Amino acid sequence: MKTPRLLPEELQGRPFTVVDAARAGVSHKRLRHRSLHRLGKGIRSASPTAELPLSIRVRPFIEVNERCAASHLTAAELLVLPRRQQKGSPDMFHVIRPEGEAHLNRPHVIVHRMKLFGDEITIVNGIPVTTPERTWLDMAEMLSVDELVAMGDSCVRVPRADLEDRDTPLCTLADLQRMIDRHKGKRGLRKARDAIKLIRVGSDSPQETLLRLAMIRAGLPEPELNVPIISEDGARHHEPDLSYRKYKIGIEYEGEHHGDEGQVVRDIARSERYEALGWTEVRISKRHMYNDAKPALSKIRAALVQAGWRPRL
Repeated sequence: MKTPRLLPEELQGRPFTVVDAARAGVSHKRLRHRSLHRLGKGIRSASPTAELPLSIRVRPFIEVNERCAASHLTAAELLVLPRRQQKGSPDMFHVIRPEGEAHLNRPHVIVHRMKLFGDEITIVNGIPVTTPERTWLDMAEMLSVDELVAMGDSCVRVPRADLEDRDTPLCTLADLQRMIDRHKGKRGLRKARDAIKLIRVGSDSPQETLLRLAMIRAGLPEPELNVPIISEDGARHHEPDLSYRKYKIGIEYEGEHHGDEGQVVRDIARSERYEALGWTEVRISKRHMYNDAKPALSKIRAALVQAGWRPRL
């Protein structure tokens, strides 16, 4: 078999539409060559795509489907929101299409036909994607209330300007409420209403959110989130993940990176600061979150009782 002509550089190593190919001067004969993978009507690729970033893999599927945008799990991943891992093929993409538009039945695409307003679409890496608040509401169809609270916390958190490339939240609590009010009768709406009551500004990770929810359900006082410790001389110190200023207790959730040598040194220094300030540090890790977080709750409850807190009878 004759060796096919090399594709233009801009089409190599990624999936592309036949429209892209025509613009680049690729002939119809070259597009029919068996060396190209057919990923659906109007989409080709010269090589496997599974290892490519999602934004590159999904782009042609959005471009060939007019008036569509990435949604649900696909939007959540593009927006870097916490989400449950998708089961099945990684090359199944969720797209939303306004209700009333013609039905689409394409390989690799899960099409959601539903009400969609123009201000519910944003652009991420050149791709139309549902906004964070609309994505959050759509994910109420798939997530538990706790998972939905974790995603909502991530949406409304204030970024750390020195560590991230943005300085404003993805959306506000008012934006999430607007989605609930706008889409009456939508699937998952009851979960969304339950979740929004528990969303708080200040949580830096899903693990912190899940720990906070477990504490509330166990009857412990609701903690503050990432509020700096202010010493008696008015000096501002570090910010515990969760804290009780009244009882001078700081709760730190330690992720896997806390095993790094440099992080261990920083954690020791933080513990010394707690002691110097007269505060109690409670350190929680993944192993404390098993069995409905009972080990974590036991540690936190013991610290509270020792500091003078008493549960309501």
